[in-house]
Amino acid sequence: MELSAPLAYAADPRQAADDAAALESAGLDAVWVAEAYGFDSPTIMGYLAARTERMKIGAAILNVYSRTPALIAQTAAGLDAVSGGRAIIGLGASGPQVVEGWHGKAYDKPLGRTRETIELTRRILRREVIDHHGITDMPLPPEKGGRLGKPLKILSRPVRPEVPLYVASLGPANVRMTAEIADGWLPTLFIPEKAHQVWGTPLAEGAAKRAPELGPLQVVAGGLLAIGEDAAAARDLARPNIALYVGGMGAVGKNFYNDLAVAYGYEKEAKLIQELYLSGKKKEAEAAVPDEFCELMSLCGPESYVRERVEAFRAAGVTMLNVIPVGPEPARLVETVKSWL
Repeated sequence: MELSAPLAYAADPRQAADDAAALESAGLDAVWVAEAYGFDSPTIMGYLAARTERMKIGAAILNVYSRTPALIAQTAAGLDAVSGGRAIIGLGASGPQVVEGWHGKAYDKPLGRTRETIELTRRILRREVIDHHGITDMPLPPEKGGRLGKPLKILSRPVRPEVPLYVASLGPANVRMTAEIADGWLPTLFIPEKAHQVWGTPLAEGAAKRAPELGPLQVVAGGLLAIGEDAAAARDLARPNIALYVGGMGAVGKNFYNDLAVAYGYEKEAKLIQELYLSGKKKEAEAAVPDEFCELMSLCGPESYVRERVEAFRAAGVTMLNVIPVGPEPARLVETVKSWL
């Protein structure tokens, strides 16, 4: 099992990169860079490539609406080049509020777009001449306004002909597709003890169609990390994030994370969290998050307990433990957990 951490999203990216470099020295294997509607991630990932030497640099995630498949492939090739072959490209559909509200794109065909982006990115990195017509047309045909386009292949020569492509997915159909064609999976709000009941069937169905040359599906999941006799209190730091996702990421009936909380068995709580959050009562929404939810998606407590949590994530199929160190010595926490893996 490898060890990774998300880059501090709201922080000064240069300071966050310095912190990531320190965690690399402590044994961190990978860092993940979010985007949402803040700083773009490729710029920061390129800076991270210059500030680090060994660890992998992942996008979590590039959405498949705001960039064409060709541009995503170029980003994969560019990041892989400046990092010396350390790129991981996380892909996903994001959500309607960001795609429509920020990027001004219709939120349509999320699975088809993701599947097509993976196919085209792989073909482009292999330096194939692309003549493809689907959701994306390459080149644009005359009946859609094209006049001068012709089939092309990427001008540069990628460092690797295959950059790992991970997918952020939650719903059964999307998870099934992820298990079938992606190199890795980026689930959100992952509870290892409940993961099989929610995703076991779609993961198995997708794996049954998986090409052998892809190898086993890599799974990235984890949570807050704190070790000590009083570290269990750090679990409460997960409440704002859980409340934000379950309560505020989407409208009623259009919130993937709320659906996940219901699938975990927190139906009443999920409804209450959403009602409170959408009515502006964020603190009350955070208080409504079940204690068990906070505990099971984190790694906070005495050392023996945290070791048990690590093994729970491993048993659930996690191949890269993604942690958010809590406290004044994040490097020490990373070094300690790395020694267990």
